Amino acid sequence: MSTHTYFISDVHLGAPSVQDSQERERALVAFLKSIAKDCKQLFIVGDLFDYWFEYKHVVPRGHTRVLGQLALMVDAGLKLDIFVGNHDLWLGSYLEEELGATVHHRPLKWSPNDGQTWFYLAHGDGLGPGDRKYKAIKKLFTNPIAIWAYKRLHPNFGVGFAARMSRASRNSQSDDDHAFKGEKERQLVHSRTLLEKEWFDYFVYGHRHHEKELVLQTREGKDGTKIESKYFVLGDWIHLNTYAKWDGTHLSLDRYTPKK
Repeated sequence: MSTHTYFISDVHLGAPSVQDSQERERALVAFLKSIAKDCKQLFIVGDLFDYWFEYKHVVPRGHTRVLGQLALMVDAGLKLDIFVGNHDLWLGSYLEEELGATVHHRPLKWSPNDGQTWFYLAHGDGLGPGDRKYKAIKKLFTNPIAIWAYKRLHPNFGVGFAARMSRASRNSQSDDDHAFKGEKERQLVHSRTLLEKEWFDYFVYGHRHHEKELVLQTREGKDGTKIESKYFVLGDWIHLNTYAKWDGTHLSLDRYTPKK
């Protein structure tokens, strides 16, 4: 019986080349097969694709291995949740119709056990203070009129242009850009702000391409036990092959090592 929930993020399928992407895709498929029997729900917390623009009758080519494996798992009973990231903002209805996934365009408050434990789940881009330039660009890119206008472009240009923009954005960042910035981390600041108003046991983010687990706050439960609010960043599947696992009681980070 499937009992566990898994979380992954930042696979960036399609980058930086077809060969590299397919190698990473095979590792992800192997991971998915390894958890298939005990995974009842899978959250892909943004940037499954390095770029994605969805026309009414056209989607980007490729990624058949991972989409096929996800389809098999959903057909066998998996509940699949996919968040849009900053690289695949334009996810539409395709994955919902073809995979039976639930696509999330906003952060999600989620409880696996009827309100006993609460998660705050988000890709993490555009959260917290500052970063006004990106927030303005994201607002433009997600504007329905802008999306309608972009869909008027031929897919050969539209998808290619989106891929080039995504590649330029990724190439402009260094390893230092992804390093944990301590209390300056926007996701961390955002989490602490939310905690001032509402309790969450776990904050789970992608986007930052590093793995991190830390305690934000503690409080005393009704039985006198200590309850912690924890902050998690999921890493990525470009360098780390990291994931989080909820076993019904605890959330933990781990790394997948493909068998050779």
